[in-house]
Amino acid sequence: MHIIQSVRWSEDGLGVRIIDQRRLPGELVERDLHTLDDVTDAIRTLAVRGAPAIGIAGAMGLVVVIAPNAKLTREKLLARVRDIAAIIRATRPTGVNLAWALDRMLRCADRASGDGDTIVDALRAEATSILEEDRMMCRRIGEHGAPLLRDGARVLTHCNAGALATGGIGTALAPIYVAVESGRSVEVFVDESRPLLQGSRLTAWELTRAAIPVTVLTDGMAASLMREHGIDLCVVGADRIAANGDVANKIGTYNLAIAARYHGVPFVVAAPSSTLDPATHSGADIDIEQRGGDEVTRVGVVRTAPDGVCVYNPAFDVTPADLVSAIVTDRGIHRPPYRFG
Repeated sequence: MHIIQSVRWSEDGLGVRIIDQRRLPGELVERDLHTLDDVTDAIRTLAVRGAPAIGIAGAMGLVVVIAPNAKLTREKLLARVRDIAAIIRATRPTGVNLAWALDRMLRCADRASGDGDTIVDALRAEATSILEEDRMMCRRIGEHGAPLLRDGARVLTHCNAGALATGGIGTALAPIYVAVESGRSVEVFVDESRPLLQGSRLTAWELTRAAIPVTVLTDGMAASLMREHGIDLCVVGADRIAANGDVANKIGTYNLAIAARYHGVPFVVAAPSSTLDPATHSGADIDIEQRGGDEVTRVGVVRTAPDGVCVYNPAFDVTPADLVSAIVTDRGIHRPPYRFG
């Protein structure tokens, strides 16, 4: 079973190497990010995506952008670190992992003693720790969640919460990978995840490379699939989980949760503990990113809607906690009622 690595240091250590997910599934292209524009553009345009991977890329990107400033005075360097972190943070406001990783980097910079080179070295070590911890976190999510999958399980997922979205084996896909490693048979069904098709472009590509059976369907077919063919489990990732268990995830997740409840299918969220946001009381307090209309009115360069039509295009929706059967994190399985704080 071959699992890819979506974000890491470049070979010379001077850049952040990512898989450009905009080019999948047509071609596998890796890019090295060196400048602030490289980093923010990659995150904003979804060349790198998935809450954990965005957090990692943001932390590592901060290092490669700040490194050439190492000869500044401590005060000027720290001010520059804060400015760069603020710019990177603003690229994707909904997912909590980016802000979490950057806040951790800022605390590291403030703690570091010595000159600019020492501060940069400390930041590099911290970003590397964030990457390595994410890899271990993914494995633990997989180990905690794998018992939820019986041999022969039929699993429905949405968007991409696999290795492409993290530094390790993924979040929602981690229990599937661990179950398959242990010898169980798992069949995966994946929503296209419109409008950007992360399910069909990314999850199906990733699972095919791992030799796991996968079937793609449009988002509107999920309820029919549950009724006509049977699904044992829905499992999705999360970009932010509020203190009460409300879950912000890729648009279309809420629809899936409603259909799962009606058909008696357990609806499970798998996410790192860093995605838990005790400071956000409920989903009503989550800032939902609105994206450009062209994502909806075009498929590639082909227009699919009348010119000038109004477009509603939130990147995420919020699934109420009472539709969530369980939340699997690296700390274990959480059951209702959810109280993260």
